[in-house]
Amino acid sequence: HLATSLPLPSERDHLRPRIDLIAFMIDIKSKYSLKNVEASLAYVDASFFLGKVCFLVTGVGRVNYCSVEMNAIWKLGEVYRSPVLFCELELEGVRVATAQRLLRMLQICAGHVPGVSALSFGSLMRNSADD
Repeated sequence: HLATSLPLPSERDHLRPRIDLIAFMIDIKSKYSLKNVEASLAYVDASFFLGKVCFLVTGVGRVNYCSVEMNAIWKLGEVYRSPVLFCELELEGVRVATAQRLLRMLQICAGHVPGVSALSFGSLMRNSADD
């Protein structure tokens, strides 16, 4: 399911499936994109930041057209203890690899990978980013 911002409308709450992963998309070429994500974060329950949120940054192949500072993006990941993934959606190979990473993250967050929890996965992502 996709949403342009949060909170989600409450009138369909009873029909909404369980939410296993929230991927916030930030277009590096749009300051509005970052501001929208920052505003939406206030509506996410704190328990989701224990391995069930990630930030997907698009447009990284066009660094010359950046409107968003990379420090602001890294700070989001740090403050919310959530992984930051970078991709260029216009390149098919990168798009496919990113989709596969997101799918694997979703499988872990949904509890479909034995022995790995969303919390331990988030910790692994942070440790690999530190290396």
